[in-house]
Formats: sequence, structure tokens, C-alpha cells
Amino acid sequence: QVQVVESGGGLVQAGGSLRLSCAASGSTLSINTMGWYRQAPEKQRELVATISSGGSENYGDSVKGRFTISRDNAKNTVNLQMNSLKPEDTAVYYCKVVIGMWPGFNYWGQGTQVTVSS
Repeated sequence: QVQVVESGGGLVQAGGSLRLSCAASGSTLSINTMGWYRQAPEKQRELVATISSGGSENYGDSVKGRFTISRDNAKNTVNLQMNSLKPEDTAVYYCKVVIGMWPGFNYWGQGTQVTVSS
């Protein structure tokens, strides 16, 4: 089993920054991709950013150029630096950890609320 815990959400004004962190623990020997997704009220969960074990990054179109994902393989952590935040970035942000080769097993955190005021 893998435990995934997010931290760092909160309330920020438009144009501000926040940094989210996620730590995986437990059976983490074969962590593959780590990433962030978000879900706003009455909307489907969407991709924010992912990063492979080799460091390849992938971003959703709405956050490109504003958000940066990074990971520390030794600590099994993944971070999301969010700059130039907009009210439409308001959502619950979820960390996902994929264990093993594709398709792997997905483990999700409980989510952390990010609210951007205008």
C-alpha cells in the first residue's frame, strides 16, 4: 500500500503564488509518474501537471507557463509551484502517484483546497 499526503493549499489573491507539496510513503519502491490533478465544483477532474521518474514534465494547457512541477526521487515527493494564479485556478488539487510500469497502480491523496480570490 501507498499513502499519499498533500499539503500547501490555501487562499491567495489573483496574481499571487502558492506551492503544493505531496509525499508518498509505504510501498514506494517502484514509483513511476507523479502528478497533480484538480477538480472545481461541478467540473470533471483535469490534469494539471505530471512528471515521470526520469524528469519529463507534462502540463495542462491552462497552466503552461505559470505552474512548475518538480520531484525528489530520494524523498518520494512532488511539488507544484503555482504562479500568476487566477480565480479559475480555484479547485481541490489532488496528488496522484503511479506505482509500477504502465498502466501501473494509481494512488491518490485526499486533496487540498486552493482558492484564488479576484
